[in-house]
Amino acid sequence: MPKGSAELTRARKEEIISACRKLYETMSFKEITLKDIGQETSFTRTSIYNYFETKEEIFLALFQQEYELFVRDLDALCAEEEALSPEELAAALARALESRPLMLKLLSMNLYDMEANSRMERLVEFKIAYGASVAALDRCLQKFVPSLDEAGRQSFLYSLLPFVYGLYPYTVVTEKQREAMEEAGISYVYMSTYDMAYTFLRTLLGGLI
Repeated sequence: MPKGSAELTRARKEEIISACRKLYETMSFKEITLKDIGQETSFTRTSIYNYFETKEEIFLALFQQEYELFVRDLDALCAEEEALSPEELAAALARALESRPLMLKLLSMNLYDMEANSRMERLVEFKIAYGASVAALDRCLQKFVPSLDEAGRQSFLYSLLPFVYGLYPYTVVTEKQREAMEEAGISYVYMSTYDMAYTFLRTLLGGLI
């Protein structure tokens, strides 16, 4: 049992976020309620309000964790590798994105709702994690593509970031969506997250170097 209010607060926040993570595996953002989340915790549902005011704040905290894990992966890449060719860097970044399917899912869905219905302090915490991910990507570029100047790195980042928003919907298609595309006469070609990200990153790096 956690000792002290700060430790208890961290433990209960983590339990709430973990409950949200579990529910999101089988339910949609709109379906999940605070009641659902509360039923997955070891304490009363009303206690959630001591830590998060809205469902969106819980999702934003989950999203923040995903960004923090992404930063960890990118920093590990910089620490473990001395040098990478553009193709190797594209592959490494594609693998890092592939390993964070939840981050990609959250990024593509309901971000505006999460941000609009969260307190400023929670939104700032999330933006700090987002900013850290951009900085980690920039560190990778500075180490592995030293020929890119600041303008080149900015061009890379602001080409990659919008692309990442659409990665999940293009690589995860439901049976209903697939059936609708078939009826509409649209040929669906499956590409994995890694394949799509690698192709884009390799092309992007090749055009900048």
